[in-house]
Amino acid sequence: MQGGALNDEYGTKEIGKLGDKDYQLLITKNVSPFHQIPLWVEKDKIVNMIVEIPKNTEYKLEITKNKEHNPIMHDIKNDVVRKVNIAWRDTNKTYPAHYGALSQTWENPTHRDTYTNQFGDNDPIDAFDISSNQAKTGDVKKVKILGVFAMIDAGETDWKLVCISIDDPKANQINNLADVEREMPGKLKEIHEFLRDYKKKTEDDVANENKFAFEGIPQDRDFAIKIVNETHEEWKKLMENKGVIEKTKDL
Repeated sequence: MQGGALNDEYGTKEIGKLGDKDYQLLITKNVSPFHQIPLWVEKDKIVNMIVEIPKNTEYKLEITKNKEHNPIMHDIKNDVVRKVNIAWRDTNKTYPAHYGALSQTWENPTHRDTYTNQFGDNDPIDAFDISSNQAKTGDVKKVKILGVFAMIDAGETDWKLVCISIDDPKANQINNLADVEREMPGKLKEIHEFLRDYKKKTEDDVANENKFAFEGIPQDRDFAIKIVNETHEEWKKLMENKGVIEKTKDL
């Protein structure tokens, strides 16, 4: 398979410097990564994923909903640029795979999810690209859906997809979670432990552990595709309520 990144088509523009509170990364052509990049490349199989945080890095970057064109910006808490670094660990302290989101999806904060029994987190659905290919913030990658974790973050539904870039050397051999275990043993466990632990201050800090439905067991490809379609439908409802799709601010 060829053509895993769309950056030749979209491109990116940085404003400011990574680490500065006012840093922004825009998808050029005034395209919103939340609303205006197509979700499906191949229906019920391959989606476009916008990379927010490259693997093995620690700055917490995310698509911003309250600015025009929804740039990717630093997550700032208590006026400090946030990093994810699980300092108490000996290894695996930072993001274990490329992390990002799917355009044209939305976890509705007024909808109580059937599986988590919690309302949505008001963001696009998140994804981990487990490919070995290098990526950078703002890359738009074509990825194959493999499975999903049902994470509950501070009492909100926060689905985490597992995907692989179609340009990865192992992409043809990996089509579901069993294939991931065979080709990349330990990767799913690494992602689960990262998601569970990244807010903890110490190993024993159970109060800050993220929770999961399905006892933390990732659900396979068909279930993940169902969740993507459901969040896409919620996004469509959002657009109907907000009016024209070009209105990307305050969504």
